[in-house]
Amino acid sequence: MDKAYIGHISQLYGVEEHRLVGGRGDGMRLFQVRNGKGLEFTLSADRCSDISRLSFDGVNLGYFSPVGYVAPAYYDSVGNGFLKSFTAGFLTTCGLYAVGTPCNDDGEDTPLHGSVGNTPAESIGTQQTDDAIVIHAKIDQSEVFGRKLVLYRTITCSLQENRISLQDRIVNEGDRISPCMVLYHFNMGYPLLSETAELNIPSEQVSPRTEKAAKAISHWQEITKPQPQFEEECFYHHFSETGQAGIYNAAIGKGIRISYDAKKLPYFVQWKMMGQREYVMGLEPANCHPDGRDKMREAGTLLQLQPGEEVSYCVNLQFFRDKTEWRNSFAPSNQE
Repeated sequence: MDKAYIGHISQLYGVEEHRLVGGRGDGMRLFQVRNGKGLEFTLSADRCSDISRLSFDGVNLGYFSPVGYVAPAYYDSVGNGFLKSFTAGFLTTCGLYAVGTPCNDDGEDTPLHGSVGNTPAESIGTQQTDDAIVIHAKIDQSEVFGRKLVLYRTITCSLQENRISLQDRIVNEGDRISPCMVLYHFNMGYPLLSETAELNIPSEQVSPRTEKAAKAISHWQEITKPQPQFEEECFYHHFSETGQAGIYNAAIGKGIRISYDAKKLPYFVQWKMMGQREYVMGLEPANCHPDGRDKMREAGTLLQLQPGEEVSYCVNLQFFRDKTEWRNSFAPSNQE
């Protein structure tokens, strides 16, 4: 790059911090990231440093729910109150003490999908090199006289390719054992998601979450037009090595592939919601299922961290214009 042509590097790429004004999102910190190759996304510092909006060549890829931006102060931690502030966006992180169905586990009432997605970053910083834009954030879920899980998040956006890497390190910084649950709620939305889109989840096994999903199991990969009063369907996919899923829509010439280590994130949820104005496909790697912490404990599959123990997860996102390249990006035989 010949810098003689430009006055400031932001003419080509960069990251800028903004704040929302007005409404329930008033004051929220947003980081706008552009990689100069067509990829642009918004990181919501006050909502777990999740990705609220994401576009490729100016075309939206995620789902933004009817509630819009909602600041953490409005979070309702009782039962299904999570839905009142579920912006969805391209990514909502669920956890860290609970994921999925509200329940009473070990004498504690857990809310839908936990509270980390409504927790502001304790600290956040950006770094820019010739190769990437890197954002570091710390999300602290510590409690007085209670558990103390801390999430250290790094989001790396390549300046050479249209790729994003999300790396999380969760540390038990307390003095007692703690449940550790996390689900990455990636939400595909219109116009990427439509009846002209092709879904690819090359899993080894698919099972339904509910009776309704069981009746629709032969059509789990079908994407329809929005339907009134559609009842959600969830399917569980199993991978042994590399978890991978994606969508490509030839009508807009855009696609995405999500990949991760299925040994570390052994659960994958496909959330199929074909409703009017609630038209979204969730592609969700996780270290747990969303049927409630009590069910995980009963089955002996609940991850619990000892004091000082930590776990790390990485999810990679790759974006495509060409359908053949998108198809060829999926690893054969479930191996990278």
